[in-house]
Amino acid sequence: MHNFLDFEKPIAELEGKIEELRHLSGNDDEVNIADEVARLQDKLTKLLQGTYGRLTPWQKTQVARHPDRPHFVDYVKYLFSDFTPLAGDRLYGEDEAIIGGLARLRGRSVMVIGHEKGRDTESRVKHNFGMAKPEGYRKAVRLMRMAERFNIPVITLVDTAGAFPGADAEARGQSEAIARSIETCLDIKVPLVSVIIGEGGSGGAIALATANTVLMLENSIYSVISPEGCASILWRSGDEAKTAAEALRLTAQDLQQLGVIDDIITEPLGGAQREPKNACKKVGDAIEKALIELSGHEGGVLKARRRDKFLEMGRQGVS
Repeated sequence: MHNFLDFEKPIAELEGKIEELRHLSGNDDEVNIADEVARLQDKLTKLLQGTYGRLTPWQKTQVARHPDRPHFVDYVKYLFSDFTPLAGDRLYGEDEAIIGGLARLRGRSVMVIGHEKGRDTESRVKHNFGMAKPEGYRKAVRLMRMAERFNIPVITLVDTAGAFPGADAEARGQSEAIARSIETCLDIKVPLVSVIIGEGGSGGAIALATANTVLMLENSIYSVISPEGCASILWRSGDEAKTAAEALRLTAQDLQQLGVIDDIITEPLGGAQREPKNACKKVGDAIEKALIELSGHEGGVLKARRRDKFLEMGRQGVS
C-alpha cells in the first residue's frame, strides 16, 4: 500500500479501482476485465505524468519528505556492496543521524556518508529524524580525512531538515562542527560527489554537500531554511509555508538554473517512492558518471576546482 499525499487523491482513487478490478478478476474467471484494467492503467499513467509534470514548489517539498522515499539505508542496500560502517567521532561519541563507512560502488572502493531520517517511530527517534549533532559532523570529518589518506573517493547522500538545534548540540559546538565539515569538504584531495536525495536543509546539508559535483533528484529540495521556518519568521505564521516555498526557489530545477547544483537526476514516474530500486539505480548511474569524470584529475586540481566553484558563487552571486 502506498502512502498518498493530499494532492494525490485522484491517483489514490484510480489505483483503488484498479486493485478492486484485479481482485474480482482473481475470483471470477468468467468476468473478463483485463481490457478495463488496461484502460484504467493507461489513464493512471497519464494522470501521474500530468500531476508530477507540474508540481508546485510546496508539492515538491511534500514529495521530498514522503515517508516511502528511499533513505540512506536503502541506497546502501540497493546500490553499495561490502558496506562496513565506521562509528564515532573519537572526541565525544556516536551520532546516529549521520551514517558512514567504506563500501564498493560497482567494484570501486568509496567512502559513503549520509543522513538517515528513519522509517518508523522507533528508527526516527534512534536517528534523531536525520538532524545531526556536532559529533555527527565530526565523524564525517574523520571519515573524509580517512578517505583522503587512502585515496578513496567520497560520496555523500544528503537528506536532512537541518542540524539539530538543541541546547546540548549548541553546548558541544554545533556551528564549529558544521564549519569544520565544510572546510574539510573544500580541503580534501580526492573526488567528492554529493547527492540531495530528499531534503537538503541549511548548514546541516551543506556540511556534506560542498562537493566537486552536486546532484539532486528531481523532486528533492535544497534551501537555507525550511518553508515552515521561513514562513514563521517573515509572516509569523506557518500557514504561509506554500508562499515561502515559492520564494525560496528550493527545487532542483531552480537551483540548476542558479548554478548551485550541477545536474538533476530524473526519478521514476510518480516519484522515487514508487520505485525505490529504480531510483537507486539512477542515482548510482549518475554518481558513477561523475566519478569517472573526476578520476582523471590530480588531487590538487580537484581541491582547487572545488574551492573555486564555491568562491565563484560568492563573487558573482546567484540571482
